[in-house]
Amino acid sequence: MIHNYFCHMKPLWVGTVLSLLTLFYGFGLGAAFGIAEDGIKGSLKALAQRNEAVYNSDKTEMSKVTDKAWSYFKRAHLHANGMGASSLVMIIFLSLIKQRSTVTGMITATGLGAGAMGYSVFWMLAGMKAPGLGSSSLAKESLAWLAIPSGGIFISGTIAVLVLFVWGMHRQPVLPKEGDEYSKRTL
Repeated sequence: MIHNYFCHMKPLWVGTVLSLLTLFYGFGLGAAFGIAEDGIKGSLKALAQRNEAVYNSDKTEMSKVTDKAWSYFKRAHLHANGMGASSLVMIIFLSLIKQRSTVTGMITATGLGAGAMGYSVFWMLAGMKAPGLGSSSLAKESLAWLAIPSGGIFISGTIAVLVLFVWGMHRQPVLPKEGDEYSKRTL
């Protein structure tokens, strides 16, 4: 039985690995924040001070942008853990759904894993860029090329899992054959 399950998981390995890497990324960020929060915040302030001309020497604006950058770092951590976990659960769920095509499952799983990783990395990069640009909005806009496709592919993967589940539930059920191990247990 376990061997059969892993046979269903095998085509989904890329998405599974990406989901697990996203979780490790999120856990790693959490550990880094716990160990070096003050140092990270100091680095963001130092980056903003090196680009003081961008702020027109406005210390209030500089502080506002570095605080927002720090919140983007925390968002990266939260998105990595949330999206990594949910993509992993959806991939496992996907492996349990009877499908006609393994290619559909492979694409869906890869999209879920890549979307989770890409979107959480987007928030970290936006946090890193904001102090140097002098604007958190500019940082996000400069990374729209990563955020939009990553978020879109994750949402598309989620919808695909839902559609595959509903489709699988409404397909003609496969009845066990007489004498089959399953039929012996249910009789």
